[in-house]
Parts: sequence; C-alpha cells; structure tokens
Amino acid sequence: MGYAGVSGEKNIIEVNHVSYVYKAHSEDRHDVTALQDVSLSIGQGEFLAILGRNGSGKSTLAKMFNALLLPDVGTVIVNGINTMNEEQLWDVRSSTGMVFQNPDNQIVGTVVEEDVAFGPENLGVPPLEIRIRVDEALETIGLSEYKKHAPHLLSGGQKQRVAIAGILAMKPKCIVLDEATAMLDPIGRKEVMCILRKLNKEEGITIVHITHHMDEASKADRILVIDSGEGILLGTPKEVFKDVEKIKSLGLDVPQVTELMYELNKAGYDFPQDILTVDEAIQCLTMYLNQQQS
Repeated sequence: MGYAGVSGEKNIIEVNHVSYVYKAHSEDRHDVTALQDVSLSIGQGEFLAILGRNGSGKSTLAKMFNALLLPDVGTVIVNGINTMNEEQLWDVRSSTGMVFQNPDNQIVGTVVEEDVAFGPENLGVPPLEIRIRVDEALETIGLSEYKKHAPHLLSGGQKQRVAIAGILAMKPKCIVLDEATAMLDPIGRKEVMCILRKLNKEEGITIVHITHHMDEASKADRILVIDSGEGILLGTPKEVFKDVEKIKSLGLDVPQVTELMYELNKAGYDFPQDILTVDEAIQCLTMYLNQQQS
C-alpha cells in the first residue's frame, strides 16, 4: 500500500514496498511475516504517530528506520541513504535516533552527562564539541541541573528525557520512539510529550511516535495504522479517528472525547464525527444547547 509524504516537504524517510519475515530457527516454529508490501514517505519536520495492536508490525517498521532491521524485500531510504549500504550505517543511525520502551535499558553511564555523551563519543565527535552538545541537549530537555546526578535516581519520565538528550547530542534529523511512554505514569508521559512537541515545532526534528495512547496520537500531524503487517489507514488524526467503528475493528481505541461524541450520536444526536479535544467538544455542545434554547 503506497502513501505519500507531506506535500511540499523533503522526505527524511522513504519506505518502498518493504516486506520482512522473522525466520523460524526450529522445526516446531513457523516463519512470521511482520511486514508485507509497506510503502510510506515521512516528510522532514513531520510528527507521525504509528498505531497498531500488539504484533501488528509497527515496532518492526520502526527498527527499519534506524537500520536495526533490514528489509527482505524493498528498500528503506533514510536521509537519502539506502539502509542496505553497510558503509553508511553510522550515517543512517546518526540521522535517525531510537528511544525504546524501558528507559533503564538505554542508560549506560553512571552520571547523566556521561550517558548523554555516549552517542557522540561513538560517532567520533571531538571532546570539546561533545561538551557543547551535552550541555545543549540537557538544556533543551530541561535537566541541566541534573547533569551530575546518577540516572538510576531519576523518575521514569526524567530517564526517558535523558535518553532523548542522548539522541539529541548526536544531532539527528529524526527521532523514532518505540512505545517510549508505555511504562511511564501520566506525569512522565506529559513531560516526554512536551519535549517531543518542542523538538518538532522549534527545532524542526522529525518525530515518529509509536504509541498505544490515543491522546498522544491525536497531537500528531498524521497517523499510520498498521494491522497484520500492512498499512491500513493513513491520514490526519481527524481523518483517522472519525471512523470509530473501523478503528475498534482493528483492536484499537479512539480518544476519549471522540468516543463520547460517538456514543452521543448512537443515542440519536448528530454531532461531528471528527472531534478530538475537550475544547472542540465544549464548543460543539455549547452551540447545540444555544440552538435548543433559541
């Protein structure tokens, strides 16, 4: 299934008819097709959310963006580089950074600033430049005062912000988050989402956010829904979430406000189907009540 990027923007990632199969390593197991003929273009500076039930293939797709996995069929182009080109592997990984679900699995330093410096050190960045990058990254995520702290003493949200800082220090054009808010409490999730929106809007960094939280997905520019390894839906949050029955048939939820308006319409009302936020719902309900009183 082919999808275009954002009109008028240079694409940072291009996925062209990609398929991927996890091979069985024993006779009592079967090969598993994780992706099947997926095509997608992601524009530079875009905020894309990817949704799908467990086992849908979304994490497999995310690992393609960083060359952690290579396609069996098709190509993945990151910042103009084919991920199959082994000689430019570090160029791909410095262009697209990955943040994973469990922040404890990503922390390698005993002090926050050492952890943030780990990535650029591996890229061969000169020490003086690393110092500048670490300070800038910690300033951006709002944790400068914690640079001498031990990472394991931080909250879950702070740890994920440190992980993001480690990616920022490598000067990426794109950050891919593979369910990076899944293990966080609501405060931690809010912290991380605020940082992601800031990086996207102020720094122009492309964000690809895989999430189970529909309220997070509703803030994206576009949403890709994957099911059984195939791209099923792609569009703005309003376009994707207005088809509540389709989303539910794929084993997913919709934002709470969208669900409320959907249930009201089932009860006989005729409200717009693409309402995503509380403010939109209040405006809609206020107009309805005013009409009833006039």
